[in-house]
Amino acid sequence: MMRLVPWGIALALPLALVILLRAAPTIDERWEVDPVHFWIVLAAGVVNGALAIAISEAGRRRRDARLLLIGLAFLVSAGFLGLHALATPNVVVDGGSAGFVLATPIGLVLAGAFAAASAVEYGLDASLRIVAAARWLLAGVLAIMALWAIVSVAGLPPLHQPVTPAQVDAPLSAVAALGVVLYGYSSWSYFRVWWRRRTGLAFAVAFAFALLAEALIVAVVSLPTSWRLSWWEWHALMAISFFAIAAAANSEWYEERFSGLYLDETLAGKREVSVLFADLSGFTPFSEARGPEQVHAMLVTYFGELAPMIDREFNGEVQDFVGDQIFAIFNKRGDQPDHAQRAARAALELQRRVATIRADHPEWPRFRAAVNTGPVLAGVVGDRGHRIHGVFGDTVNLGARLEGQAPPGGVVIGSETLAGLASGANVTALPEMHVKGKVQPVQAYVLNGLGPL
Repeated sequence: MMRLVPWGIALALPLALVILLRAAPTIDERWEVDPVHFWIVLAAGVVNGALAIAISEAGRRRRDARLLLIGLAFLVSAGFLGLHALATPNVVVDGGSAGFVLATPIGLVLAGAFAAASAVEYGLDASLRIVAAARWLLAGVLAIMALWAIVSVAGLPPLHQPVTPAQVDAPLSAVAALGVVLYGYSSWSYFRVWWRRRTGLAFAVAFAFALLAEALIVAVVSLPTSWRLSWWEWHALMAISFFAIAAAANSEWYEERFSGLYLDETLAGKREVSVLFADLSGFTPFSEARGPEQVHAMLVTYFGELAPMIDREFNGEVQDFVGDQIFAIFNKRGDQPDHAQRAARAALELQRRVATIRADHPEWPRFRAAVNTGPVLAGVVGDRGHRIHGVFGDTVNLGARLEGQAPPGGVVIGSETLAGLASGANVTALPEMHVKGKVQPVQAYVLNGLGPL
């Protein structure tokens, strides 16, 4: 707990500083340089916008609502900071306007709503629904900011006239109070995430949201002292909060960089998946008989054709290449109820494409492929130096064993995969397998074909 004391002091200092400056007007000097304000603030908004996009993209890729909403929170705060910069007097617009005064407080409160929403521990179904609405959420945010920019820069009502502190103090104070509550809840929630996981990124988010709450307070109380040091302070607080997130993210290992913020369900959640294994039959003697250049050319040709096919046509995730083996997962994110169909059709298409490639290279070995379906734990393993989001469990182990039973050029499936296929599946039963660690024998099938969808 003692190491939290410096951070507590760091959070207390900004409020103490603004109180000191307001109590001593002689040291609360005025510094009004419009172009400097414009470029510094606009640059801070652009940099934070790039960070927001990176976080949101990670959330979309992992189907993690928390990351998506954090990204939107920072995008809104960055966007409205940029709108505040655009309304800087005598740079883009002539004279002062309400847009210059109101953009940041309004933006911070809207961002606080996204921050508070991100702090909820969503289950898988809720997270998938939020991520499915990502484009609509992003479109709504961008539309609001674009509309604000048009009204502000064009000098249209209601942002065309300058406002005095007396005109907006009461409503802004009420709105700011709501924002402080939202940021307080968010900061406390991410502090609890840090307490459980001890990841620097979660702590940075908790610290950044606390700073944004303080920036909101300072932005409102310093309205009467525009362009003085106490007014500039909230600009610095927002910049520091953005820098804290960027620095923490940069210090993380690049693989699964934002995993410290994942929902518990993303970090280690149960899924029903289908796994596809495929490796080359006779790869060792082929490699021994030929030089490494020919082996490399063969693998590049095969994998260059098969991996994009699995990804783009069947939306599987190619988890790994291990030597001559392909390992792909379907439904790892929980959004593919037809995962058995996808995996089985991908395996058959894999064999078809390999046959096409071998028409020009008949000496190249063929693949054996297998698909197995069942429950797994999907989550992050490893630490800095090597970190992956994989799947683990008996379903994976059995899938690898089934692959060894497949004939060259053929596909073997487990009984759970067969149960997930349409009635038109053409299969041939294999003799029951006795697998080490399993009491009951395992039934598997050679998949000869599938009926039309």
